[in-house]
Amino acid sequence: MSQAFDSIKNDEETYLLKTYARYPLAIDHGKGSRLWDCDGKEYIDLLAGIAVCGLGHCNDEVIGALTEQARKLWHVSNLFYQEPQIQLSTTTDEGGHEMGSTGTRWKTFFANSGAEANEGAIKLARRYTRKIAGRDAPDIITLTSCFHGRTLGTLAATGRADLMDGFTPVAGGFKQVPANDLNALEAAIDDKTCAVMMECIQGEAGVLPLDDDYVRGVEKLCHERGILLICDEVQAGMCRTGKFWAFQTYGIRPDIISMAKALANGLPMGGILATEEVSKGFTTGSHATTFGGGALVAAVASKVIEIMLRDHLAERAGALGADFLDKLRALQKAMPNKIKAVRGRGLFVGIELFNTARPAWNELLKRGFICSLCHETTLRLLPALNVPQTDLKFFVDTLADILAGK
Repeated sequence: MSQAFDSIKNDEETYLLKTYARYPLAIDHGKGSRLWDCDGKEYIDLLAGIAVCGLGHCNDEVIGALTEQARKLWHVSNLFYQEPQIQLSTTTDEGGHEMGSTGTRWKTFFANSGAEANEGAIKLARRYTRKIAGRDAPDIITLTSCFHGRTLGTLAATGRADLMDGFTPVAGGFKQVPANDLNALEAAIDDKTCAVMMECIQGEAGVLPLDDDYVRGVEKLCHERGILLICDEVQAGMCRTGKFWAFQTYGIRPDIISMAKALANGLPMGGILATEEVSKGFTTGSHATTFGGGALVAAVASKVIEIMLRDHLAERAGALGADFLDKLRALQKAMPNKIKAVRGRGLFVGIELFNTARPAWNELLKRGFICSLCHETTLRLLPALNVPQTDLKFFVDTLADILAGK
């Protein structure tokens, strides 16, 4: 490591709480699908801030929207009407309509992160069920291998003992059942159940798409039993899977959607969308945030969605991802003793290796590729939606060389 890197690392260890297992890089700047470290080395970024920078780093149009709004208004609190927030609300609703949710009128609440969005979804589901549906039913069912956040409420929803270590007691009112087991879900639903909460593609688990028939069965079961369906689209949403929302690739429609990550291309923003009926669960004073939907981030998010829709980035992700997955599956076929599984939809891709993927991940980093490592076995790729196709081909060729020992 260089002297510059060592200095940054030492300062962090002195001044910051040690909560992150950092990669051995100190990033200095980025543009598009490229990052440069503090020593000037260039990397192809196939992680995009974990699905955050969907338009790439420092997108010129996004910078324009940011600087224009920064000269006008940053923050006044949600005590006031704000045009950028209203404009974003109509844009997110349009996004849902244009990308396959025609006939549904969505209402929006803006927050600051995916965990906050999921907290809001949980609160809305419980309050709607009690105040509007008239049932005292607080329980929410989630699926094994899920991830919904790190607040006390979303930790309880996630249900992972390793993440809750030292933080108990967490919130009650959650059950967990095996993913892709409709009988287990049906058996868990009782008169205290208000909602099922799921990610159609479980990203933190190593990119695990739920089975198509299972997802459609969950929707049908929720309708039959009169409970709500919450889709956590924090990581999989915003054009990544070939549709605007990942649930649209399954042909379903939830009652509540949580979103974040790519919404403002790197500025902290999250939110929930709810059907007009379910939105009745929130009334004045029932839920609030200081910073959520502020003028600055709202203006940026509006531009982000405008570009996504204008440039048909969902369709691009679907086509590019299909070609990428085909190439990776061809590599798996050629190296059946190296690659255990290739999973994903669109530009949401997981490559599971036998034994451990860490040596391959380390070598990719040395050769200038950034992706993430899930549970020591899976390389997770979440590139920008406008990533050059040549970068993806170069990755496949490089991974082939690494696995072949070249």
